Amino acid sequence: MTVGRPLPHEAAHLHVAGAAPFTDDIPEAAGTLHVALGLSPLAHARLLGIDLDALRTLPGVVAVLTAADIPGANDCGPIQHDDPILADTQVHYLGQPVFAVVARTRELARRAAARARQVLQLEALPALLDPLEAHARRQYVVPPMRLARGDARAALAAAPQRLSGRFRLGGQEQFYLEGQIAYALPQEDGALLVHSSTQHPSEMQQVVAHALQLPVHKVQVSCRRMGGGFGGKESQSALFAAIAALAAQRLQCPVKLRPDRDDDFLITGRRHGFHFDWQVGFDAAGRLLAAEVEMVCNAGFSTDLSPPVMTRALCHFDNAYWIPHVDLRGHCARTNTQSNTAFRGFGGPQGALAVEIILDDIARQLGRDPLEVRRVNFYGPSPDPARGDAGERNVTPYGQVVEDNILHPLVDQLAADARYAERRAAVDAFNAASPVLKKGLALTPVKFGISFNVAHFNQAGALVHVYTDGSVLVNHGGTEMGQGLNTKVAQVVAQELGLPFERVRVTATDTHKVANTSATAASTGSDLNGKAAQDAARRIRQRLAAFALQRGAALAAPGRPQGGGSAPAPRDPETVRFADGFVEIPSGDAAALRLPFAELVNQAWQARVQLWSDGFYATPGLHWDRERLQGRPFFYFAYGAAVSEVMIDTLTGETRLLRADLLHDVGASLNPAIDRGQIEGAYVQGLGWLTSEELVWHPQTGALLTHAPSTYKIPTAQDIPAQFHTRLFDNRNLADSIHRSKAVGEPPLLLAFSAFLAIRDAIAAAGPPGCVPPLRAPATPEAVLEALDAVQAGPSPATPGGAAPPDTIG
Repeated sequence: MTVGRPLPHEAAHLHVAGAAPFTDDIPEAAGTLHVALGLSPLAHARLLGIDLDALRTLPGVVAVLTAADIPGANDCGPIQHDDPILADTQVHYLGQPVFAVVARTRELARRAAARARQVLQLEALPALLDPLEAHARRQYVVPPMRLARGDARAALAAAPQRLSGRFRLGGQEQFYLEGQIAYALPQEDGALLVHSSTQHPSEMQQVVAHALQLPVHKVQVSCRRMGGGFGGKESQSALFAAIAALAAQRLQCPVKLRPDRDDDFLITGRRHGFHFDWQVGFDAAGRLLAAEVEMVCNAGFSTDLSPPVMTRALCHFDNAYWIPHVDLRGHCARTNTQSNTAFRGFGGPQGALAVEIILDDIARQLGRDPLEVRRVNFYGPSPDPARGDAGERNVTPYGQVVEDNILHPLVDQLAADARYAERRAAVDAFNAASPVLKKGLALTPVKFGISFNVAHFNQAGALVHVYTDGSVLVNHGGTEMGQGLNTKVAQVVAQELGLPFERVRVTATDTHKVANTSATAASTGSDLNGKAAQDAARRIRQRLAAFALQRGAALAAPGRPQGGGSAPAPRDPETVRFADGFVEIPSGDAAALRLPFAELVNQAWQARVQLWSDGFYATPGLHWDRERLQGRPFFYFAYGAAVSEVMIDTLTGETRLLRADLLHDVGASLNPAIDRGQIEGAYVQGLGWLTSEELVWHPQTGALLTHAPSTYKIPTAQDIPAQFHTRLFDNRNLADSIHRSKAVGEPPLLLAFSAFLAIRDAIAAAGPPGCVPPLRAPATPEAVLEALDAVQAGPSPATPGGAAPPDTIG
């Protein structure tokens, strides 16, 4: 068995030796030039002109390119055509690329591009920087969305108890270790090869082709690996690929574009910040009866992927809970800031955190343990006459039946293993005796839908080649960004052909090998590409099995017993067994013939049996009405839960994560080692988002002030708890996924909710009983101190702390 083993990452030995080449490590061809981008110094302005001559005379400058030099579409928007490659008549945010300098060296290009303020002729226009102000003015990138079920207004009016509040949730920079980069090389007959650090080679191919007015088959995009992506290289790598390709085509020489980290921050978008206004109705047990929620996200200056991000936020507001009446409204506010984009979870974490905040507030209002309130709201497969429903407790607000609900046993197991009840009592005792240091504890669940909301994106292709020595080469449409996709795909192919893992190699993603691919996103990489590669390998195995049966007697080497029993040899190819690098061919009553895989392959080649195959997979059963937000958008759900324990210093606002217990559902794991790494990494990334990674823009100029590691704080080794326990929940996917596994890329990020809510719990311990901490996210020391001041000042409304401090915008 190759599948299910905790094998190391297929390139781990290369990474630790510094021998895994990334795009910037590709040896530069002779005559390679370098590009740097001239960025707008204003958040909103009319572009009157550019002093190009002043730039062209600078040392080392070969060319300066503007929007006028783009022969085709000056657009890299993935959904709507509102995202220019280079600004044309207006600039829409501080940091927007306006021109591209091509020079002999990267340093000379950067020096020239840095003169943007001197050479750009701009007429300042009013800048809209606050998403709530944009919402008030009804400035959106797309029309508002609504997801509704039942009659929320009437149910609210009839509810025994009601609560309302607001919550502000910040965005998050992807902070991939390898920044954006593209390297374009002219090819014969006007074609181009573009090496791009991207999660979506096919989209890069399309953008480059349209910008340069080339047929798509003349653009080849390749990506061997990325040093992280997290969604930031799904659509926003297009601008860099297009500019590098434009310069390479125009100058007919190789061109590389690798922005500085600060410029990467200033140019690209990130996870959407959200503002929530909500009111809910509930009963004495804390059961939700109705919810009205208004969500406002900061889309930035263009559409990018904001509509599907908001859709997923709306569809994940329910998280693990049955809510009979909902009225959810989503608004994608247009502001003069970077256009926000995909980030691990794609809106799902934002939507799901809102309901967790609400349930936490309800528990404090009722004086109940928050876990108790969460449990009574879980989805359930059985009718509940006490609530007047007849089995609908397993249907989401968007109409999908929750068929594989394991929330109850999973949470029960975690609560027992992590000794939640015992530790809850210990935390309360500690807080009663400690006036300055306070502890907090929280357990939160996760239900996360797996698939692209757009049904036709749920497809994948693969190629598998078997060579005459029995080694195997695989190519598929997914991209490797450190998450172990290639390792899992290689395991799947090795399993299908009965080979050791080492006999299978996966090559660079390439649009000239597998065409029209979907992005490696939405946690679908292994599901889609694993199934496609399995399909291709299975076709080859079936051909080899049929050949083996057909030639059974002749395949035996001299001296091997030929079999002579009275029973005829089986004719079903499925009776041929591939395992451990050998092929066993049944031979009637005689012992099965056992051949090395390589030997069978060589003889099949001599018999002109096809030893390569393509494979294809399309996720079945999906449908979605994007106008009504109804359908079956997800193939299945992944589940998980986490317990986090924290300590805060009430004098400084500092927090420390003491312990984390994670239990996560990955179905029948393809690779437990890689899955554990993904779970722990996602938790820590979510921890950073909710505790330390604060984005700050200047309130007047719109300048992003946190654009480097010195001002933007991602988690470090010091933030990892001393007690960090991660387990995989024993489960087998009911859906026919690849080997009944489940996706693991995005769902575990939501496990970090427990850390944020544990901080809230600790703050509440510093205030009067029943107080509700108005804690915004991220829970920086400043945010914690503000919340402490609020709870210690006296009674507080449900969640009043949604207003942003005066020096930030959402």
